[in-house]
Amino acid sequence: MNPSSISSCWDTSGYVVDGAATFQSIECIILAILRTAIPLAGVAAFVMLLVGGFKYLTAGGDPKKAEAAQKTITFAILGLALMLGGWLILLLIGELTGVNVTQFDLGIPLAPTPALPLIMRP
Repeated sequence: MNPSSISSCWDTSGYVVDGAATFQSIECIILAILRTAIPLAGVAAFVMLLVGGFKYLTAGGDPKKAEAAQKTITFAILGLALMLGGWLILLLIGELTGVNVTQFDLGIPLAPTPALPLIMRP
């Protein structure tokens, strides 16, 4: 979805016909999910780093607790690395092919806005 059509997700004139969502609205729905899920994944990884650090500090010299805390920290860092690696791979594909794969666009044209009936006043 190009930047000029992102704002059109909030304008429901082409996406809602007779109070029902049209197929064109699927692009906006997926875009909203991605814009929510990606930052939540980063927050989750940061929280897991904090949890792992807290577990490690409160292990009290117990090797099993310390090892579990280290695994939590390791997996949190691995999750961050995978997210960053995925983004870098998308940027690399974009550079090699010239196609902007970081923009989400299904290429569905907007439905024409149906003509609204005029309200006749007595």
